[in-house]
Amino acid sequence: MARVIAIANQKGGVGKTTTAVNLAACLAAAERRVLAVDVDPQANLTSGLGRRAREPRPSLYEVLIDQRPLEEILLPTELAHLTLAPSDRNLTGAELELVPLLAREFRLREALAGSAESYDYVLLDCPPSLGLLTVNALAAAGSVLIPLQCEYFALEGISELTDTMRRVQRALNPGLGLEGVLLTMVDERTNLNQQVTGEIRSHFKDKVFRSVIPRSVRLAEAPSFGKPILLYDIKSRGAEAYLELAKELMAHEKKGTGQGALRAPARS
Repeated sequence: MARVIAIANQKGGVGKTTTAVNLAACLAAAERRVLAVDVDPQANLTSGLGRRAREPRPSLYEVLIDQRPLEEILLPTELAHLTLAPSDRNLTGAELELVPLLAREFRLREALAGSAESYDYVLLDCPPSLGLLTVNALAAAGSVLIPLQCEYFALEGISELTDTMRRVQRALNPGLGLEGVLLTMVDERTNLNQQVTGEIRSHFKDKVFRSVIPRSVRLAEAPSFGKPILLYDIKSRGAEAYLELAKELMAHEKKGTGQGALRAPARS
């Protein structure tokens, strides 16, 4: 059965989609069968894997709203073991259109059910919000990976995400756990980064990945070419960092994902 991991943070600009694209690519390079699901109407995961979001084709919108089989929208990528479930701007309307539907929180889980045995990993790239699309992803996932940018306000808003995760645990998905917290856009030369890193590791303790993602021009450039960093510049620091993250994540296979308490950061 696939390990379904939601990559979520309601704060934008933290490296969420960058992580979804590049972690999926690195796992696929390790010959893990990966399905990358673009749950964000901005469709940056779709374009980051080389597919234009405006191409006329069915997307996750038809899967969630019309209950079209997921297999009918899947697209190949440049990596043999990586498959994409694309998004497009039509998904913007899904937040409202899902509201009156029966079992609205489980539409994505139901769609993925038939594909669980075809993949080793399913990565869900969530929108930067805590609406019904993100709730669908959390209801479908076994765990959540939270990217956190190393900046002064890094922990701001995380209490809302962990509160939402706890509610989903209680009402929709008792098995939901915290896969880990990933430090992104790290510049180890600055005192601020060191201070923020220390604060995050103090709060989340062993749930913080040892791998960290550095600030990288090459990582920022790669999406404009529709390529993960492995195919754009495999020798870059960004590529090395995501390869290390993939190794660390695969090591979790042996010990299982953490099901520790989802503590909210103390409010200042």
